[in-house]
Order: sequence, then C-alpha cells, then structure tokens
Amino acid sequence: MESFALEGILDQLRSALERDDLSGAAAIIAALRPPDQAEVFAELQDREQRVLLPELHPDDSADILEELDDEQAAELVAVLSTETVIRIVDEMEPDEAADLLGDMPRDRATAVLAGWEDPYAVQPLLLHADDRAGRFVTSDFLALRVRMTAGEALQAIREWQPDSGSVYYLFVVDRLGRLLGVVNLWQLVVANPRTPLSEIMDPEVIYVRVGVDQEECARLMVRYDLVALPVVNGDDTLVGVVTFDDVMEVLEDEATEDIQRLGGAQPLERPYLDTNVLTLARKRIGWLLLLFLTATLTGSVMRLFEDLLQSMVALAVFVPLLIGTGGNAGSQTTAILIRELATGQVELGDALRVWLHEAAVGLLLGLGMAVVAYTRAITWESDPALALTVSIAIMGIVLWATSIGSLLPLIAARLKIDPTVVSGPVMSTLVDATGLFIYFSIARLVLGL
Repeated sequence: MESFALEGILDQLRSALERDDLSGAAAIIAALRPPDQAEVFAELQDREQRVLLPELHPDDSADILEELDDEQAAELVAVLSTETVIRIVDEMEPDEAADLLGDMPRDRATAVLAGWEDPYAVQPLLLHADDRAGRFVTSDFLALRVRMTAGEALQAIREWQPDSGSVYYLFVVDRLGRLLGVVNLWQLVVANPRTPLSEIMDPEVIYVRVGVDQEECARLMVRYDLVALPVVNGDDTLVGVVTFDDVMEVLEDEATEDIQRLGGAQPLERPYLDTNVLTLARKRIGWLLLLFLTATLTGSVMRLFEDLLQSMVALAVFVPLLIGTGGNAGSQTTAILIRELATGQVELGDALRVWLHEAAVGLLLGLGMAVVAYTRAITWESDPALALTVSIAIMGIVLWATSIGSLLPLIAARLKIDPTVVSGPVMSTLVDATGLFIYFSIARLVLGL
C-alpha cells in the first residue's frame, strides 16, 4: 500500500477516534495488512493507542504488537488488564510472545502465563537470553518421523495446516525427537508415496544449538540461503526452528545498532521520532564527554611542541589537513574490517595477515597522498623543507592510521566489545593526537628546530 493511501487511512482513523467511534476505528485497522496496521497504529498518540488496542480483535492486536518495537509493545501492554493481555498474547507467535513476556515485570508475566490455556510453547523460550537462538525460535513447526513415507508426510502437512512460509523445508527426527535430516516439500510431492523419508531426506542438515548468538544464526542462513534453521539442545533434540523473517528482523536490528554506534551514540530502543529529547541527549552525552576528554590529548601534544610552533608558525597551517586525513584513513579501515568481521570473512586469527594487508595499503595510500601534500605545501609556503616535512608526515600518519584501524576492531572483538565502538569518532580522536605527535616529531628532525 502506498504511503499517501496510508495517510488517508490515518486521517479516517483519527476522525473515528475523535468521535469516540471505537468500533469504526477497529474496523479500519482490521481491513489493513499487519505491517500497515502497525505503521498506522504507531502514528497515533499514546492515549489513542491505549484506548484502541483493547477494542481490536485479538488477532489484529497480536499482529500489531509483533510488528512494533519491543519497547513500544511492552509499554502498551503495561497499561492493559491482565485478561486483555492474555487474549492478545494467546494469538501471537511463540517467539514473539516470549519476547513480550520477557520485557514484562516477572509477576505480570507469571500472571499472564497462569491464565494462558497453552503456555508450554512459550515457557521453554523464556529460559534463554534475548540474543540467543533458543529465545527466538518458533515452536510451531512440524517434525516428521523417520519411519514415515512420503505419502504419510504429505497427509501430516494437510492436517497441520501450516503458514505458507513454514513448510518449504521439514525436519526429520527419530522417536526421541533427535534431528536426523531435512526434506523439502518438492521432494515429498514428486516422490513415490510409499518411499520412506529415510531414503529421500538429506542427513547433512545445518543446525545450531540453543545457546548460539542470533547473529551467528543470521550469518548461517544468509550464507547457505536457508529458509529455516533448526535449533537443537545438548541431546540433539529438535526444540524449534528459526525462520527467515525472524532473521531479517535480527539483521535489521543489528545494522541499526551498528550504524548508531558508528556515530558515537548508544543505540535507541524506540524509533527516533518516538524517543523524547531527554532520552536522545542521555544516549549521546556519555560518548560525547568521553570523546571530549580524549580530544584533550590533542591539546596536550600541541602544548608539548609549543616551542616548535612558536619558532615556525607555518607548521600550524597544515595541522587540520594532516589530522583530518589520518582520521579519514583510519575510519575507512575500521569500517571495512567491522563489516568483514560481521560477515565472517575475517576472524580473530587473521590479525597478522590483516595488519600486513593494511600496512601495504597504507603505504601505497601514503605515497600517493605525500605527492599531493608536497605540491599543496610548496604552493602555500614556498619552503621545500616544510613541504618535505608535510609530505613525509602525511605518509607516516596514513600508514599509522591504517595499521591501527586494522587492529582495533580485532582487539575489540577479542575483548568481547562491539567493534563499532572503536570506529568513527573514537578512531578519529585517537589518530588526531598520535598524528600530531608524528607530524611534530618529523618536523623537528627535518627542519632541525
């Protein structure tokens, strides 16, 4: 649905709410697809959301909560009665329900589970951390017994009546529920109905265990083009399936967090326009203060070489050029390495190879920049010695920046720190101080000051 159409629907919805026509507003929501329902609902004021949500059919309420950000969904259900929450959660997918219950106070989540007709699909998921495979699996899946025939498997699918996206790949288990293989729907359709699954299944099934990080699940599914990824426990018992739509949400969330950290800010829990000014400031002030303090290192280096600057003021003209180039070179390197770490193309054991690779790149970049810097310096100051100083300094700074930029993300990953933390502003601030030290040290040697 196009955006201008949604704007018209939003106007109709607000008009109905202004007339206190809750049934009419609920009908407007019910006529939309789930993503459009969530988008329109999110545009309403908090008061309007709290009034409208209990009036919707539980299916529609569940769809909306599944599409909203976790924090928004948790804030909404916090003001609803326990009975209303039970009706809504009962219609949600098990993994989505587990996320919502995990964000509730413990006593409230216990009350919801106690009033739920079938809590057993969700309770095991609550045992795992938010970012682990065991937390966002769906337990709504069909496991086929290895002794079944292709015809029996198709009959089981007909009786199960799954969602269309859940049946392309089906997993085969033994009588104890242990994962043995995978078979796709096409194989079942074309096989002789009397053919045992053991003859057509692929025993080389890709799977993960419940404690695996969600990013690793996403990486495997993207790498091997998987629609569904089975999750097993320590006994190889199939406990659930991670579906592609869950992975897409994980990738989007992780990319959003990484981009926000690249700018030197803490990730936001809610959409930008739904986050108040105080929260935005709080998310940024910590890193801003830290970067301010580290930036004082640059001032300390300037004071250390104050006599050098006083004897040749022209040196100061090239300071912004040099530290800016160094920061940019380092940020380029960290951005590339962070992405390579995220996709698994570079691992921690590759540190030496990465450093040598970037050192060679830095040397080539530095030589190219040195030629340009010499030309610019000689046209500004007409002093060959000063131009030589600037060209050597910029070559050294670029080489240093690319070398440091190649190692910092790997060191951060080794220390279990998000590599994006060392990128962007942090990298630039670090290279500024060290780059100035390199510049002034070279100036003292070349110019004999």
